[in-house]
Amino acid sequence: MTVIWSAFLGVLAVIIVGLCVWRAISSARTPQGAVAWVIFLLAAPWFGVPAYMVFGHHKLHSYTESRRRSRRLISERLSAEPVSPDSANPDSRLYRFERLVRMPVVAGNDVRLLIDGEETFNAIFAAIDAAETYVLVQFYTIADDDLGNALADRLIAAAERGIKVRVICDGVGSYGLPRSYQQRLVENGVRFLDPGENRGPSSRRHINFRNHRKTVVIDGSIGFTGGHNVSDTYVGADSHFGHWRDTHLALRGPVVSQLQLGYAEDWHWASGDHITDDLMWAPEAEPANVEALTLLMGPSDEIDTGALFYFSAINAAQSRVWIASPYFVPDIDSLSALKAAALRGCDVRIMVPDVADHYLTWLAAFSFFDEIRAVGVKVYRYTKGFLHQKVVLIDDDVAAIGSANFDNRSFRLNFESMILVHSPEFAQDVARMLEDDMQDSYLLEKNLSAQKLYIRIGAPVARLLSPIL
Repeated sequence: MTVIWSAFLGVLAVIIVGLCVWRAISSARTPQGAVAWVIFLLAAPWFGVPAYMVFGHHKLHSYTESRRRSRRLISERLSAEPVSPDSANPDSRLYRFERLVRMPVVAGNDVRLLIDGEETFNAIFAAIDAAETYVLVQFYTIADDDLGNALADRLIAAAERGIKVRVICDGVGSYGLPRSYQQRLVENGVRFLDPGENRGPSSRRHINFRNHRKTVVIDGSIGFTGGHNVSDTYVGADSHFGHWRDTHLALRGPVVSQLQLGYAEDWHWASGDHITDDLMWAPEAEPANVEALTLLMGPSDEIDTGALFYFSAINAAQSRVWIASPYFVPDIDSLSALKAAALRGCDVRIMVPDVADHYLTWLAAFSFFDEIRAVGVKVYRYTKGFLHQKVVLIDDDVAAIGSANFDNRSFRLNFESMILVHSPEFAQDVARMLEDDMQDSYLLEKNLSAQKLYIRIGAPVARLLSPIL
């Protein structure tokens, strides 16, 4: 009987692994992703199968259709016409990006850099304190610590003076947020979408699709987005990381409505509620008159918007491509675009942290460095603390800042937002900021073969899994 039972379990295991392998091959968004899952499933099935059941649902029809339905309904409420491929302005520097996200570049904006946590949260808190009608807050991570409670205090104070306050956080990013934190907000008049109960990405089958956006909108006229989350770590209070290098944006003008659109979609998806009628959609133009575009991207898009954003930005470069990201795990298209830019004479620089927070992604990056350095790409490793900013600088007039990392997760699995800015003056500010960061970095000159043993061994293995990291 024991032999029969063992044989039955063995056959069942083979069938389950085979079904997972077939699903990985047939539904992965890229061939590289399919290969990574197949290797993992066959090499370590006892770990690979549970991991695939949780993280490997690349295309969930009901999920993506529901997300798309939210976007359509919100657009209909606003009577918003998307930019079609034929209606975008071909003379615009940002033409290809208009076509990508089907929204127009808007002028009349004021865009200001917020460097590091203290400056960022001072600006956000001041805006919340001055709110007149409503406050919209969304972060991937909200922690119950000093910074998290400082945010809660201000949101509660705003609600007590009659301001409508809404908060969204991600169920995985804010996994450790205690119920008491949420209850304190709700009991004091704040609408808080519980990431453990809403019908959005916190669903178990959707656990691999995270909402990584960081958005604050005040009265429809002031917006903030970038790389910061709400945790003491982001103001440099973590002894392991020390200084936390991050960048946010303060926005005024029509581009805030585009950022707010993403929030309204996320709120509808997570709660089923339409909030568009409660929001203001006509912010006044600012004298600075900067051109900008909000890039909303996520796994429910009909195309891989995140991957195509980076690919298009790199291909648009004529003289310079500087990218700062905490993770460097490119897909084959973005990797080729970087090499092609360097070969046509562009100044291509990649800046990443020297310290690791996620070791697999940190190791995987080393496997790409030799390849890009061979064609002239410069790799800077930031040493002053942990570098978490997501910044792209193209030539002398275009920059993008937001939540999207330079990795496959941001390319295809996370909901992200980036603000694309067309302004020589703003690009100059970004260039100075990145040059300062490079002063706190060292230029990588060692090949992988000269790195420490664990890096030499770990990097190629991590690269095999890079499409699913």
